[in-house]
Amino acid sequence: MRIDLGTDHEEPEIGLIALIDCIFFLLMFFMVATTFKQQQGQHEARELPINLPTADVALLPDEAAPDPLVIGLDAQGQFYIDGQPSSVQQLQERLRQQGRVNADRPIRIDGDQGASYQQVVQVLDLCGFEGLRQVSMRVRQ
Repeated sequence: MRIDLGTDHEEPEIGLIALIDCIFFLLMFFMVATTFKQQQGQHEARELPINLPTADVALLPDEAAPDPLVIGLDAQGQFYIDGQPSSVQQLQERLRQQGRVNADRPIRIDGDQGASYQQVVQVLDLCGFEGLRQVSMRVRQ
């Protein structure tokens, strides 16, 4: 028995519907994967809730100062000492203690770009009053 395969030759077609479905699937996959990655980076244990101001030129890299005492200042005016929230009185007491023990230890101020200039000056005054002279400010490059 003879099977008729047809005399006209049909051109093969690419199924566009399946291709569009695959593209949308990949788009959704990368959107979800990117969202999870951002949320994971925002909740680290010692990360301060600050946005550093930018600077065109930074004179010293972070590694230049060995083990600095880090004073953080967020946009709401909250002070942090080495990542732990503190009050102004606790900050002054810690700086007084540091001035007595090791006045040459570097102090680094991590201030939010939305922080009040008066609060930054207050931290600088406290450092100067306690005899701490190696004070630097951290910025983004």
